Order: sequence, then C-alpha cells, then structure tokens
Amino acid sequence: MEGKQFNRETESEKEVPAEALATARHELGEHNGINMSIEASNTFTFKDSETMNRAFQGEVGPKTGIYIYSRHLNPTVLNLGRQIAAIEGTETGYCTASGMSAISSVLLHLCNSGGHVVAAKSLYGGSHALLTHFLQQKCNITTTFVDIVDLEEVENAMIEGKTSVLYFESISNPTLNVANIPELSKIAHAKGVKVVVDNTFAPMILSPAKLGADVVVHSISKYMSGEADIIAGAICGPAEIVDQMRDPHEGPLMVLGPTMNPKLAFEISGRIPHLSMRMKKHCKRAMKFVTKIKELDPNLVVLYPGLEEHPQHSLLKSMSNKDYGFGGVFCVDMKTEERANLLMDKLQNNSKFGFMGVSLGYYETLMTCSSSSTNSMLDDKEKERAGISPGLIRFSVGYVGTFEQKWSQFTRAYSEM
Repeated sequence: MEGKQFNRETESEKEVPAEALATARHELGEHNGINMSIEASNTFTFKDSETMNRAFQGEVGPKTGIYIYSRHLNPTVLNLGRQIAAIEGTETGYCTASGMSAISSVLLHLCNSGGHVVAAKSLYGGSHALLTHFLQQKCNITTTFVDIVDLEEVENAMIEGKTSVLYFESISNPTLNVANIPELSKIAHAKGVKVVVDNTFAPMILSPAKLGADVVVHSISKYMSGEADIIAGAICGPAEIVDQMRDPHEGPLMVLGPTMNPKLAFEISGRIPHLSMRMKKHCKRAMKFVTKIKELDPNLVVLYPGLEEHPQHSLLKSMSNKDYGFGGVFCVDMKTEERANLLMDKLQNNSKFGFMGVSLGYYETLMTCSSSSTNSMLDDKEKERAGISPGLIRFSVGYVGTFEQKWSQFTRAYSEM
C-alpha cells in the first residue's frame, strides 16, 4: 500500500522557501553593517548576579539579549538557524557541527532507553550505522527498518507505547526513493510517534514540515554549503522540541556539545541566499543528463525521480515546491563494482567529467559507487534489502561548464567502456 498522492492545490497558499527567506532577515551587524556580526565569545557576561541565575533557570534568554555560553546558544549560530528554519517553514532551528550530530542529537532527545525507532531501510550509511549499532548497543534503543514506500509495512512496524520516532529521508540516499511525507506523518501522529525527516537531498525542493513532519534535519555540508569545504548540520522544528534540546541543564545540544562554530555560521549564512538559484541549476542539469543517458543506452538502469517511469515521480511532483525540479542527484546501475569503478575512472581521469568523491551539492559533479563507499558499513543482505546494487553509481550533478561540454565528456568516457 503506497497511499494517495499529496494534492497541493487543496492546501492554502503558502510562502515558498525563497520568499520565506526574504522575510526572515538577519540581525544587522554591531555597527549597523548589512551583514550580521560574528560573536566569537565562548562565554557572556551579565548585568548582575540575579540575571545570571535567571538565565540558568531559563527565565531569560536570547529574546531578551541574554546568552550564557556558546555551547548552549550563540547569536551568530542562532541567526543562521533562523535562516534555515525560514526555508523549512519551521518555528525555529539550530545549527550543529555536522549532519550526523544533528541526527544523533534529535534521536537521543526523542527516544529513551528501551525505546524504538521505525526507519527507512534505504538511508545514508552513517545514519544506518547509528541506528543499527550505536543506539542499540550503547543506549538500548532498537530500530525496525522498513520499505518507506509501503505505508502498511510502516504502520505495522510501530509498537504501541514504545515507538517514539519514524525516521526517513525525503529522497533516499542512494536509491532515490521518495517518501510520502503527508501520509507517513498521518500514520505516525495517529500513534503518537514523532516524524523526523532528513531533507539533505531536497532543500528548497521539498518542505517536510509543511507536509506534516515534526523535525527536519540537514547536512549543511552538502547543498546548503555548495562548496564542499565545510562540515555542518541543522535541526529545524517547533520551539517546543528545539528549546527542550537547548535546555541549559539537560538538553542534548548543551550536554553533548555539537554546536557549530560562530565563524563558520557567519560564512554559511552568506551562502544561504544563493541556495535557491543553485538548486534550480543542479536540478535542471540533472534532468538533462538522465534524459540524454536514456537515449544513449536504453538498456542502462537510471534512477531519477524526474523520469516518468520512476515509481514516485507523480508523488514528488505533487509535494514539491514550484520550479525546483526533481533533485540534483541521479544514479546509474553498472551492475558490478568493477564496471562502476571503470566508468568512474574514465570519467574522472580520461574525460575530466567530474571527481570521485562521497559528498554532494558541489558545483562540480561528484560520483561514488555507494555500495563500496558511503554504504559500505551495510552487510550484503542489508544492501540487497535497501536496493543498493554493487554497481550503483551516485552522481551529484554540478553546474560548471556548458551542458554540451559535459555531455561530450560523459559520452567519450562511456564509449570507452
């Protein structure tokens, strides 16, 4: 059972991400500079001892211009969180040192020892390892992995009174399955389960919180950064959840210490306004590539939600924000690891098409054989269940150079296979 498509036409008119960002302007710099200031202090002073005591009790805080310690809250990091929350359409947000620190902090906050998570079987390898090994062995939190497009299987996997979280990626890494966020959210909420969505593959394209999700996480290292030069993450959600995570006494963002450096937050903040333009370029070129690859070799298995043959093509089209396309990642299945490696070697070293690298969202094309790299921590049976072929190449499409130039480089390498 896959459930019905989401009909955006029945929804009230909502701001699209770029418009929301334009109305969520950051604070001015210290001397009225148009860029916000970098607050590099790790600790902050108080006007008197009473204010200091009240700050630690949570009675005063950033809304009244009072900060305690940058591991807890920092003005510059908080401003970046507000920008990303505006894009995602959530009440608030906060930024962390990595995407994995964002994911682990959220799951550790929402789950108690003895708790249970239902998660998609196709996930980024690091997330799969966190759920399979660390949380189970260290925290007594178990996970049931499901086919996220099978709504009946998802519902049946939830354990009454024990399941705390339904966790999945909006567009899965690397198999590019598209989650029916509205229907999954309805199922989870009916059972008192929180929905956490990793939207790393689809910033601007999808707005999971507007579709029903409770918390949205990101690896900022990818599309939001766009330059493959930083490691960072983000948590977006209702103030009720995020504020609890920032509790000065026991919140995971305080006690686990995953907070972002304010100097990095300032740098990333300057890239967020360009995200909309970059995503459109990534998506447009990805669509061109898959169309031409299908013409080049009709027998080649190509995975991309923009193709009408993709099982969730219509679903993604119904949920996505207007004009953002179907994503900047596509996959080609070369069947064997040997053939995948051969093609990547030729694409990088012979025709200069792109680089072998495990990240995504860069302005150059990055490619990796997922089975032996980002998902190598899964055993063979787990890879098979997740639909990850030994020869599956994940392409994160860049936008430098002309399409004609890049297509010529691709065909030259492919003709040498």
